Amino acid sequence: MSFAISRRSCYNPSPVKNLLTMILSGGRGERLHPLTADRAKPAVPFGGKYRIIDFTLSNCINSGLRNIIVLIQYKSHSLDRHIRRGWNVFNPEVGEYIFSLPPQQRISQDWYKGTADAVYQNWFIVEDKQPEFVLILAGDHIYKMNYKEMHSFLQQTQADVVVGAIEYALTEASNFGVMTVDGNSRITRWDEKPANPTPMPSDPTRALCSMGIYLFRTSILQDHLFADAERDTSHDFGKDIIPSMIGDRRVFAYNFRDENRKAVKYWRDVGTLDAYWEANMDLVAVDPLFNLYDQNWPIRTYQGQFPPAKFVFAEEFAGGRLGVALDSIVSSGCIISGGRVQNSVLSAGVRVNDRAEVVQSIIMENVVIDDHCRIRRAIIDKGVTIPPKTEIGYDLEADRKRFTVTDSGIVVISKGEKLNA
Repeated sequence: MSFAISRRSCYNPSPVKNLLTMILSGGRGERLHPLTADRAKPAVPFGGKYRIIDFTLSNCINSGLRNIIVLIQYKSHSLDRHIRRGWNVFNPEVGEYIFSLPPQQRISQDWYKGTADAVYQNWFIVEDKQPEFVLILAGDHIYKMNYKEMHSFLQQTQADVVVGAIEYALTEASNFGVMTVDGNSRITRWDEKPANPTPMPSDPTRALCSMGIYLFRTSILQDHLFADAERDTSHDFGKDIIPSMIGDRRVFAYNFRDENRKAVKYWRDVGTLDAYWEANMDLVAVDPLFNLYDQNWPIRTYQGQFPPAKFVFAEEFAGGRLGVALDSIVSSGCIISGGRVQNSVLSAGVRVNDRAEVVQSIIMENVVIDDHCRIRRAIIDKGVTIPPKTEIGYDLEADRKRFTVTDSGIVVISKGEKLNA
């Protein structure tokens, strides 16, 4: 039976009681360098106006989760500022809150040793809030999911812990925790990043993989976190905590139900530069794989005060100048001044000047593409000015001498980098 979710229900869903959400956002994101040279991975801009963490946070809001703690660590200033500016939407008078929490050194002087250790070191906040359930999320994936349905599944199955699961191609499953389940979705086996993943019985080309989403009964989580802290392990949920529960606890897989409402489920780990570029390119298709325009599942973010985007010069026949953007996302404050943009994502305040051409590229805030430049398959971070007649993405050997170039040929220019004319 199909049904429609009203716009009102997603903007103001009934809150889930006695559930604390902890979002892990302290990773270095080394495979996204240089985009993570000055910021945490969840704070990396995405889709023109968002940060990567906005998708997880929007899922929380749309699911009625209003008790949220973001665990930060690595180069967290940008992320912390974004949360304070864009996500201060809760009412503490009725018990709602969201705040970022840096390492406290309450237990040791070490940085977080793993995902489980990050929660263990901040267990004081769980003891203070006394939730019945704890939801653990990652702040660096792009997807739409109703966590309230996962909570209902836990109660229906009387599970101790539920793991978000997605079917993934067997050729890529080695990057994830791979699960084997029985007929009731109870997990009977767990292999963390196996060299030879076990296929699903129903489809030998796919495996059931962990999304890094874990919903626990608090008392059960406490027992296993504290026991793990005493052992010499990786202190990681996927490597240690979940495998230690299988057999003794009721551990179930919750098959991902996609709120994106497309023919194929959309969940992206944008942990590499190539994956990040591809996920942004997903957005500019005529029928995008990931829908930002569904008002039934709004994605919110902090929005700066920028003027409207502007396109100027229409002298196509007189002088060859035409300010135009085709199959692209163009954010507020952009000025396309006689240049051409195609299949690209432009953040706020970008300027593309006379007869410049930008194709299949991601251009972040306040970048200037000057006259007669040619930019192709590039990621240009904030505050960069590209001098006139510069070509990027056309001679990769020359680009490698100055910039980061990925295996697939994406050229990446660091934030604020100074280029010579």
